[in-house]
Formats: sequence, C-alpha cells, structure tokens
Amino acid sequence: MKIYIVIPVYNEEKYLRQTLQSFVDQTHTPYKIVIVNDNSTDRSQDIIDQFTSQFDFIEDIPFISKANHAPGTKVINAFYHGYESLDTSYDLIGKFDADIILPKNYFETIEQLFTDDRTIGIAGGNLYISKKNQWIFENISKKTKVRGPIKLYRNECFYQIGGLKKSIGWDTVDELLARFHGWEIKTDTSLHVKHLRPTGATYNRASRVKQGQAFKKMRYGFWLTLIASLKLAWKKNSFGYFWSCLQGYFSIKNDYIVSVEEGKFIRDLRWKNIRKKFF
Repeated sequence: MKIYIVIPVYNEEKYLRQTLQSFVDQTHTPYKIVIVNDNSTDRSQDIIDQFTSQFDFIEDIPFISKANHAPGTKVINAFYHGYESLDTSYDLIGKFDADIILPKNYFETIEQLFTDDRTIGIAGGNLYISKKNQWIFENISKKTKVRGPIKLYRNECFYQIGGLKKSIGWDTVDELLARFHGWEIKTDTSLHVKHLRPTGATYNRASRVKQGQAFKKMRYGFWLTLIASLKLAWKKNSFGYFWSCLQGYFSIKNDYIVSVEEGKFIRDLRWKNIRKKFF
C-alpha cells in the first residue's frame, strides 16, 4: 500500500530526532513523509534538514500560523498545509505527532490490517507514557480507541468523513463519522508506541474550555457533555477541568462540525456504549 504521512512540528527539538529515526527504521517505510515546520523557534529545522538530506522519501514544508499551542486548530492547519502538497493516489494517509517513538513493525502491521479487512477505515496502535521508569498505557481513553498522534486512514474513509475537522475533538469525531459511514475502527494493542510528552502537558485553561466547545460542536447535548466532562476531570484529577468544559459548552451557539443526522448518530452511539457499561 502507498502510505503518506504528514508530521506537524512546533518546537519539537527535544523529541524530533527520536521520532524521525523511528520512522526511517521501519520494516516498511512510508512512501512519503511530509514534515510541516510551523514556525518553530528552536533547533527543530536543523534536525529536519539532517533527515531530508539523507532520505528521499522525507521532505519538509515551512508554515507560519498565528495560534500558539491551541489543541486542534494549530496542528490541523499545519496538517492540511502538508496534505495539500500531496497527490491523492495514496492508499493510507496519516497525521502523526513529532513526540513519539514507533515500534519497528508499526506500518507493516497496520498495512496488513487494512489489507486483510476492507471494512477497516481507521487503524493504529496504543500510546504508552513513561512513569517511574516504566512504559505504561496512557489511560485517557480505552485501548480500542486509535489516538490522534498515530492514526492511519483509508483513502475512501478519509474522503467520506470530510477529512480532519479544524477543532479540538477532531480525533474523536473522525471515528464517530467513520462509523456513521459504515467503516470499522481497528486498534492493534500489540503495537506499543512511546509517547514522549503526555497528552495535555502543555494545555491551559483555555484549552479545557475548548474541549467543552468541542462537545457542543459534535452535538453531544448537555447530558452527554456532563458525563464526558466528569470522566475527563476524573482521569485528570481536576474538578477545574470539569467546570471549564461546561463553561466551554455554554460559551458557543450552533457552531457545529457535524450535520443533524450525524449528530443524532453520535448521540445514539454514545448512549448505547454507556448503557453497555451498566446493563
């Protein structure tokens, strides 16, 4: 399969070399990797230059966005800047983060999943973080969820879901929309990807507010938003996170990223999953 990867980069000097080395060490390397340096002020570009000079399948594109580390918006804008430089002949497209270390068989294994089952639209592994000198599962979602930093999409699925939404929550709504269009989501839990910077490490209060706004944009409704916000706050051990999410939910009106029909599907699916836990 022809695999294209876009890696948005913003001040990733600390992790970038390890990330890119894990890409070039793959048993099946991607057909093309585009690195989008979004106005980094550290030595990220020096590291990028070293890899692009050594490997023909890696190229870089400069980009200057206005936002700081705004979850969703900044990274997806950078992704699309890279995506627009690609042709559409790929079989699989992925947006990968610049603070991960992939196991050497990552792309070989994921490609095989897509090959064996034509109903799979999105696939990936699991993220692990370092804690007390051990790599443990990053427990902010189930192992069945394919996380945003390591996710691959089948061409047809990516087209049907309308690509990636320029909003926090993009890596939740994409899977929901894929299911709406009849695609399956597959996680290979044997693929342990090292996440060098835990999710949310640089998020501020404004980011938590945006999470609540994302629930509104996905047409969750109040009660699902309440449950989702409580769950996130519990995982992060922060009541302030819960309150900020609710403030975000009520701060916007009718700024949706899914249709009415898609929203109903999303709510029905969420409630179905909740009922499964209790009955």
